[in-house]
Amino acid sequence: MQIQEVFDRRRFVFLDGGMGTQLQQRGLQPGQKPELAALEMPDVLTAIHRDYTAAGADILYFETFTDLYEMKAALLAAKENSTLPIMASMSFEANGRTPIESADAGDIVAFSGLTDINIGNTLCDTQMVEPLPFVKINDPTVEMTFAVNDSPFAGKEGKFVTSRQIRDRLHKELLKDVALQVEDSPTSESFRVMGRGEMHLSILIETMRREGYELQVSPPKVLLHEVDGKTMEPMEHVVIDVPTEYQGSVMQKLGSRKGELVQMAPLGSTRMRVEFRIPSRGLFGYRSEFLTDTHGEGILNTIFDGYDEWRGDLPARSTGSLISYETGVAVAYGLFNAQQRGTLIVDPGDKVYEGMVVGYSPAGEDITVNVCKTKHLSNTRASGSDDALRLVPVSKFSLEESLEFLKPDELLEVTP
Repeated sequence: MQIQEVFDRRRFVFLDGGMGTQLQQRGLQPGQKPELAALEMPDVLTAIHRDYTAAGADILYFETFTDLYEMKAALLAAKENSTLPIMASMSFEANGRTPIESADAGDIVAFSGLTDINIGNTLCDTQMVEPLPFVKINDPTVEMTFAVNDSPFAGKEGKFVTSRQIRDRLHKELLKDVALQVEDSPTSESFRVMGRGEMHLSILIETMRREGYELQVSPPKVLLHEVDGKTMEPMEHVVIDVPTEYQGSVMQKLGSRKGELVQMAPLGSTRMRVEFRIPSRGLFGYRSEFLTDTHGEGILNTIFDGYDEWRGDLPARSTGSLISYETGVAVAYGLFNAQQRGTLIVDPGDKVYEGMVVGYSPAGEDITVNVCKTKHLSNTRASGSDDALRLVPVSKFSLEESLEFLKPDELLEVTP
């Protein structure tokens, strides 16, 4: 290239170095390691880079020491004095990160300064734009509604309770979960969340709960397709390894959930392997039930197996709900009378509100009970009336069991 061509350019890019000289002028003692000075004098490094940008340098070059503190100082000074994109690259070594100029295939690297980058995007040279093909991700099969908790006890336990905070958290999850989809609903208080099965969404709910989010969720529903006028639903291929003595219970449960036996083979003399093709909705809440039926010795694996024609309605929960009559604190006397109507899911001392589900009844209809009822005090004493009240142990649900327990008109409150 001729020197005249350089001067004919519209804009120059200035690069300056001399970090070691600058450090010596600002306190670096003879014999002192520059790397140690970079760790002990981060403010001096920041000031040096600010001076370079003020003098007109376009590139801050800090290859001499390759220290993260120096890189952070350089990025800070560049961002404060430039509107151009600022980028840095680092590799992972041992328990830390090291700045690098290049990386080979298979290396794990981190980028700083690039925005709006999602999973599946390709970072390449502008002179050779060759994006890698993106792996096809299967469409979601299950949807739920995440909404702001509007119960009488809303906001008493959660740290993040507003619709904006819930929406930001869901969209943050999209950056690392390519199988998740989130859509805004007609109202600003709820969101339509779609994923690859009930467990996929259950993990998200539990993660948000542990992070301090408070919300309410609807029962899971499968996403249906219309093909040639026929309603198609997602199917799952289920592979189960189970002890022989529990095989009958597993096959009976999956059969009642519209499961179709595909293959069955022995595994040695004590175990069996059975394979089913079952609607995705037939697995809602079954995993915890499967662990109970097999005494924890069964192994269950599922994989998406396409779509098939609608298999018909599944057996719904035959039990009715026990609904609290008033707002207050559950007491032993009220629970003792209520447990005669069904199975309770609240303990003495738990706070309840009017309309809250506190148990379930063998009857197929909802029953209102007063678990806050206290015994009236009087001077009258009778033999046997003052005996200690004995309560049946309550039934505690897991998250998956709670989602299956819900009726279409019920919501599950999720609190920390």
